[in-house]
Amino acid sequence: MITKDMTRELIGRQVVDNHGEKVGKIGQIYLDERSGDPTWATVNTGLFGTKESFVPLQNADVHESDVALGVEKKAVKDCPHVGRSDERLTGSEEDELYRHYGIGTGTGTGRTDARHATGERTDRDRTDRDRAARSDRSGDDAMVRHEENLRVGTETEETGRVALRKYVVTEDQTVTVPVSHEEVRLEREPIDGTEATARPGAMGEAEHEVTLHRERPVVDKTTEAVEKVRLGTRTVTEDEKVSDTVRKERIEVDDPQHALPRDERRS
Repeated sequence: MITKDMTRELIGRQVVDNHGEKVGKIGQIYLDERSGDPTWATVNTGLFGTKESFVPLQNADVHESDVALGVEKKAVKDCPHVGRSDERLTGSEEDELYRHYGIGTGTGTGRTDARHATGERTDRDRTDRDRAARSDRSGDDAMVRHEENLRVGTETEETGRVALRKYVVTEDQTVTVPVSHEEVRLEREPIDGTEATARPGAMGEAEHEVTLHRERPVVDKTTEAVEKVRLGTRTVTEDEKVSDTVRKERIEVDDPQHALPRDERRS
């Protein structure tokens, strides 16, 4: 449940619908004039957050850092365009919102017009605002103005995995091998008279065989290591732009007598 004490903390928070889907960020809070309770909020929607839609804070709650609504995102996108004045919602405008979201009839004595959380409200709200302004003062008469700054860091996350896989393929390989063989050649050598006398011969038939040889290719396979393959990583640095919305406080001078020049009344 969202209470009046949480009003200032809601500005800028992310809003999600009843299914947890992001809707946008809260821009303004509207309070009930009688009770001071937050009843409506504007949420920046659209492609670049340029559209403001009213959402009901009835049945809404804060979950961690998000504001969870009791309505769907589609209902927020189709919200009627009301609240053209930055100061308040009229009774008819509020009735139109109640009818759109189907959370009430839009009538009753317990509800009055809602005003912007930073605009003119009841005396009690004005007192709270003055007290908060005094708390922002330092030891002297100066008022401290604050601004939000973006602080961007990095974190490491897993983006994917790469694995080495080894498999076998076949290919044809041709190698030229020199081979030799023996051939028959007829050689004739004459015998001189001395050898013929020493080796008397006899007439008749005779047979002599010569064995021939040749080389043939013999194929054998051996497995040997040829290279090592491993996976490594390297870090590549690139620039990535990050953008977000920041808030700044503005200080205005309440100078009904116009004692200060106009260009010095706001900082």
